[in-house]
Amino acid sequence: MVMQAEAADLLNEFFTERSPELREKLVLQSVPLVHYLLARMGITQERGSDYEDLAHQGLIGLIEAVDHFDPKFNTRFSTYASLRIRGKVLDYLRTSDWMPRTARKRTRMIRKSISALWSENSREPTEDEIAAHLGINVEDVQQGLSDSNRILVSLDMVMDVDQDGDSSLYERLGDEKQTDPSEQFEKESLMEEMAGAIQNLPEREKLVLSLYYNDNLTFKEIGKVLDITESRVCQLHARTILSLKAMMNNE
Repeated sequence: MVMQAEAADLLNEFFTERSPELREKLVLQSVPLVHYLLARMGITQERGSDYEDLAHQGLIGLIEAVDHFDPKFNTRFSTYASLRIRGKVLDYLRTSDWMPRTARKRTRMIRKSISALWSENSREPTEDEIAAHLGINVEDVQQGLSDSNRILVSLDMVMDVDQDGDSSLYERLGDEKQTDPSEQFEKESLMEEMAGAIQNLPEREKLVLSLYYNDNLTFKEIGKVLDITESRVCQLHARTILSLKAMMNNE
């Protein structure tokens, strides 16, 4: 609590004075947020130099957040900074084209397969069923799911399986200053539809989503809770999100 009070004091002091010294102190104090968000996005230090590049992009997003945050909008700085950091990392991944073409093709095939199997069976397909549908082995499916997660499949992303790209709800519906009533209605309808779709998921998949989105655990922490590997959590998360989107597209 003392640390939180000190952080709040620093924020208030900086946004009042805007001195270079306080700016630097605020940035340095907030660096752990960058690494926390990377972990939440399934990006670990096992990626070596890639992780360093992405952490650097996150740091740029953090600095931009410090420079552009306006307390008058009554938004928490950590929330604003998280969006800036995550957006910067996503932009870098989209423009750097870091995923090999074969891996990208495989993830697209798996997405379409999950959608097709949902249409046929009205339930989440198993990895064995996805493999049989595509004529590949289960290990390739699991690798494709891991790759899907690395291109940041998440609940706030709206996917069209016929397109290469994903777009965020923040990009489609968000406005930094004002919410359009029609857009707010669309967002609320999407959330309601998603909540209904989640109820049709198996219990383990619902638990993974709850631990990740409600309890804010990282994939590594969820792995410890479920006694499975971090990479397996990554695969489960990707398959669950793709299944949710397939379910919503088929309703």
